[in-house]
Amino acid sequence: MNSTDGKTPPPTVWPTLAARDARGLMAWLTGVLGFVEVVAYAGDDGVVQHAELAWPSGGGLMLGQQRPGTEERATSTGSFAAYVVVPDPAEIDAIASRVRDAGDGEVVREPYDTDYGSHDVAVRDPEGNTWQFGTYAGAPRP
Repeated sequence: MNSTDGKTPPPTVWPTLAARDARGLMAWLTGVLGFVEVVAYAGDDGVVQHAELAWPSGGGLMLGQQRPGTEERATSTGSFAAYVVVPDPAEIDAIASRVRDAGDGEVVREPYDTDYGSHDVAVRDPEGNTWQFGTYAGAPRP
């Protein structure tokens, strides 16, 4: 999360994932979960080689399509997991609803409250990646 408090630096860690169908996954991540497409670079064949999606309250992720010759990626398709901070607790319930309505993802764990005060939900995207959304923004930095 970006901050002007002088303690929280701008995001410099970019989670990355590989997709069997990068365009399809990007459409789901933006249309269902709420990410925003920043850029997508495709080769002459139209296959997305590199894309960046931003999370509205800060941070983002990079992804590309799994294709022959890229099997050495650190993350294989469907094996990615991330925790995404959502400032508004009502948005957690809305994410669960949108995933159920989309029909091609799965709510792995319905919205719940943690013992440390976060409101969370866990979902799986159509490629098998797991996303945890919650209101916990991390412990304050010294």
